Amino acid sequence: MSDLTEPPIARVDVVRETLHGITLEDPYRWMETEGEEFHHWLDGQARHAREQLDALPHRSGLLTRIRELGSALTRYFGLAMAAERVFALVREPDARVPVLTVTEADGASRVLFDPGTVPGDGHHAIDWYVPSPDGRYVACAVSASGSENSSIHVIDADSGVLLETIPPTTRFAFLSWLEDSRSFVYHRYVEQHLLNSRSFLHQLGADPAQDTVVLARGLNPHVELTPRDRPFLVVPPHGEWMLAIISHSALSPWPWTSEQLSDCTVYVAPRAGLADPAACPWRLVAGVADGVTAFATSHDTLYLVSHRDAPRSRVLAVPLAAPDLSCARVVVPASERVVETVRVVGDRLLVRDLDGGVSRVRHAPLSGGELADLPMSLEGAILEWTTHPERPEALLLMASWTDAPRLYRYDGDGQSFQDTGLAPRSSVDFGDVYARTLHVPARDGTPIPLTVIHHKDLKLDGDNPAVLTGYGSGGLIDLPEFHPEMLAWYELGGVYAVAHLRGGGAYGREWHEAGRDERKEATITDFIDCAEHLIALSYTRAGRLAAEGASSGGIPTGGALVHRPELWAAMAMHVPTVNATRNEFTESGPINVPEFGSITTEEGLRALLIIDAYLRVHDGVPYPAVLLTTGLRDARVPPWQPAKLAARLQAATSSGRPVLMRVEEHGWHGAGSTRDQEQELLADVLAFILHASDGS
Repeated sequence: MSDLTEPPIARVDVVRETLHGITLEDPYRWMETEGEEFHHWLDGQARHAREQLDALPHRSGLLTRIRELGSALTRYFGLAMAAERVFALVREPDARVPVLTVTEADGASRVLFDPGTVPGDGHHAIDWYVPSPDGRYVACAVSASGSENSSIHVIDADSGVLLETIPPTTRFAFLSWLEDSRSFVYHRYVEQHLLNSRSFLHQLGADPAQDTVVLARGLNPHVELTPRDRPFLVVPPHGEWMLAIISHSALSPWPWTSEQLSDCTVYVAPRAGLADPAACPWRLVAGVADGVTAFATSHDTLYLVSHRDAPRSRVLAVPLAAPDLSCARVVVPASERVVETVRVVGDRLLVRDLDGGVSRVRHAPLSGGELADLPMSLEGAILEWTTHPERPEALLLMASWTDAPRLYRYDGDGQSFQDTGLAPRSSVDFGDVYARTLHVPARDGTPIPLTVIHHKDLKLDGDNPAVLTGYGSGGLIDLPEFHPEMLAWYELGGVYAVAHLRGGGAYGREWHEAGRDERKEATITDFIDCAEHLIALSYTRAGRLAAEGASSGGIPTGGALVHRPELWAAMAMHVPTVNATRNEFTESGPINVPEFGSITTEEGLRALLIIDAYLRVHDGVPYPAVLLTTGLRDARVPPWQPAKLAARLQAATSSGRPVLMRVEEHGWHGAGSTRDQEQELLADVLAFILHASDGS
């Protein structure tokens, strides 16, 4: 890659500190203040990266093809049902951002809310929404330029009129409408920081500044909270009970408010307790050690997915009136399948499993009886599901690596799923694209699932450009995703591989724990072992192999970069966590301490040093080409994290290969991006990787 300009050189000002007898040297600590000098340097990096990326020989053609492929699919997601209405977030091929739509009982659909109409700089996006039980109103969370600091817009679903707005900052969809459909409880951060957050009760038409605090630290003696805990109030659509879900660590974003939980405490109380929140008789149901990861309720029963004494989880049932977990009834025993979550649909309990990376659904009568599998219409993954609050209905969005998402309905008949036809089929032909899952023997003998996707006529001659990606944190599962734009890569003979690393959730809690804290080294070595396996099977070779990771995916990619730089032609790291020893000093850092560790203890520091790629960069090493990305509004991984690594690599590498810092001015952590932002990023990444591998 020819240098059109040189990137600005970052000032070195080494900060040395000794923690638990270990000395750390940080040459770019000054960047963390994000002052004028940092932003001037970052502006220069952004201009340099843009100049370099725009000059790549494959970029223009890739962007044209990606836009062509992306214009062929309407995306449906974020489903909800209320009364006779079905709500969904929809992005038409020519739309910048998704809009909220409503489909009436007669099948007529219309746009209910377009965030593009919200005034302000940059763009606005819908983060999540919750309709009222009667389907009349929708509470819709909207943030600017993907900032994730949402304001709540209350919309009249009959007219589409905006009724009122609750100012930021709300970040999670723990919003429950009450039965009157005129009031709701919701969670909000106070004073733009993440400590001492609270749940409030809001009445339509009332001043949000006067909303009643219903769950907060120090409010009720029955509920113990630390400053970093998030108190979420859940009011089910039926029955006389409500739940308090106290999160002690990081959580997945919407729509997973009743699943994918971790490190939570669960309480139950009569919903009449909302009248006097300070005296509400909350009763402890489960603590962190009980390992609750999902829940569902009927009128009188609480169903909990728990990994305690069951590494791949089981389902327990307790009466809401007497929720003694020691006397819980085992509804779904532990098995080889991973129990992900449960839903109550009419008089049946639906159980969603993960079976070797494929979604399965079992069902059983609430009154008791044997579990039975429901026939699945697609051999893939359930991306999301939603149930009707009153009727025995469920909607499931399913997809595979090579099949576009389809929307299925379950009518509580205990038989099967029916295609609704609401999600149109993609016109992009993936008939010649092949996906398979291998099992890679890790260095300790553990089989690591590795999904490999490519054109079916690919020659295994070791000369194909390949991208390996992985996440491996938080127990998150790498679900199959259909991206028609990736056909541009497969048409060029490219291989795309997804490593289902330890630290993720491919095999439940045991898989998560195997790559957590001081065991995080396994996440990195699994990634390297998967890369070497691709080479051994002649999918690619070291000179044509690239890696990609986002957010905590910066841990395996960053670790692989500094441990085995010779393996990679290129490395693309998006909004990555790469300076883990400084992570807890970020806005969202404290809630990630249970997952990664803390420098306040020697054990925690040593765990963080395993995953701190920035501190492991050495002078004079020939590092591969590296593309780092950030969004100026990212509240999860602030720009200085990837910026410090970019500066360190630019100063240290001896390879002469580029280290670029790509900056998105109106962007944050990825969600809420416009169509153009997503397509241009993909073109940049693929062109960067292809050029680096062509030159190897």
